[in-house]
Amino acid sequence: MPDPRSAFIGLPPNASGMRIGLLGGSFNPAHEGHRHVSLEAIARLNLDRVWWLVSPGNPLKSHAELAAQEARLAAAAKVAAHPKIAVTGLEADLGTSFTAKTLDFLTTRAPDVNFVWLMGADNLASFHRWREWRGIMQTVPVAVFDRPGWRYRALGSRAATAYAAARLPESESRQLAASPAPAWVFLSIPLSGQSSTALRRRKKPGTRPFPAHG
Repeated sequence: MPDPRSAFIGLPPNASGMRIGLLGGSFNPAHEGHRHVSLEAIARLNLDRVWWLVSPGNPLKSHAELAAQEARLAAAAKVAAHPKIAVTGLEADLGTSFTAKTLDFLTTRAPDVNFVWLMGADNLASFHRWREWRGIMQTVPVAVFDRPGWRYRALGSRAATAYAAARLPESESRQLAASPAPAWVFLSIPLSGQSSTALRRRKKPGTRPFPAHG
């Protein structure tokens, strides 16, 4: 079991020319689905690393059941358990929960790193609700991973439609990190039914576990 101190408070190690995937979220809690997507991203996008950006809290979700960030960082480091996955609480240091602000910082601080934003199909379906979502698309390439029940809603979403011309074929996914934004790809992967929402519900006494997205 990895030492929880393998979670970084600030910026994980990086170098010019690296291809780094960014997986943001509250990780409340982290689970094998996060790890599965990360390993798929490393293989399919030809990435050197994936960073888990453990957010202070999703601006679009209630924080009523949000565990302390220190606990979420430690748990995420245990789940990640891979030399190419780094866990960081960078957004708390920056004082933001907004992806656009985080990307502004990263692309300024590490301008020679090829960052790729990673997200599930459920997030693409509601991406137009994110603050400065068009700015995000214009800043870094985006990889979208299929999730159970979300493919058609995601591909018919406002964001997917607005940036239809910037979509790369799945066969060219290994070129995404080096592609100038806007550029995005939708990846079909072995589907995982795990979600943070479902895991939290399973922990509540008197509730039955059932699939959910979160």
